[in-house]
Amino acid sequence: MKIDTKKLSSIELKEFLNEKVVEFNNPKFIESDPIQIPHQFSLKEDIEIAGFLTATIAWGNRKSIIKNAKRLMQLLDNAPYDFVLNHKETDLEKLLPFVHRTFNGEDCIQFIKSLKNIYINHNGIEALFAKYAEVDTLQKSISKFKEVFFEIEHLKRTQKHVSDPLKNSAAKRINMFLRWMVRQDNAGVDFGIWEHLSPSQLSCPLDVHSGNVARKLGLLTRKQNDAKALLELDVNLRKLDSHDPVKYDFALFGLGVFEGF
Repeated sequence: MKIDTKKLSSIELKEFLNEKVVEFNNPKFIESDPIQIPHQFSLKEDIEIAGFLTATIAWGNRKSIIKNAKRLMQLLDNAPYDFVLNHKETDLEKLLPFVHRTFNGEDCIQFIKSLKNIYINHNGIEALFAKYAEVDTLQKSISKFKEVFFEIEHLKRTQKHVSDPLKNSAAKRINMFLRWMVRQDNAGVDFGIWEHLSPSQLSCPLDVHSGNVARKLGLLTRKQNDAKALLELDVNLRKLDSHDPVKYDFALFGLGVFEGF
């Protein structure tokens, strides 16, 4: 698909992207996306834990991500919140063989322990992100979340699996998780179960697909997919829709993955 972005006015670009949002932001999207994993649950805490763990391993082949996320849910007895809160040390042993790329069983056990600390001592994941949220961004919240996540005794190697935007990471996977939890799309894809944060505070999950499409559309000039690029993309997406800027993630990702834009 070819489109001369230089000839598109800002209004035409917005109309084009809005059409693509409608095309891709619908239940069919779930069938091939990792978001199908938290969609297996109905309890809020199950959804957010399943979503966070799935987003954590969401890099590489999408079929592999989904397969391994399903396996991880099985290891948590398909009751992630109950497992996080009530596991015994011996229960954690069955997680040791788990592996997805560089995320291994030891990392997985660390994540379960850190999540338990957050639910017991910090009133849960949503409360922690909301506590440090700024008016128009959650990037400081992500950095603080990582700080609290590793406030308990932990393996140093596991720190690499939680990104820090204040250290110039685009934090793609956590921004994707936040989109799932916060954004209310009325289309049955994103959950919108977090009431203390607003879609206007979200940032686009910037990856190779969304980044390349954003550059072709003139929404992004920076070549690296880092925190500086994310800020640039944030500014331009907010010009298109200040209330729900990350709805355009569906357009950018869909154009890149499904249409080879």
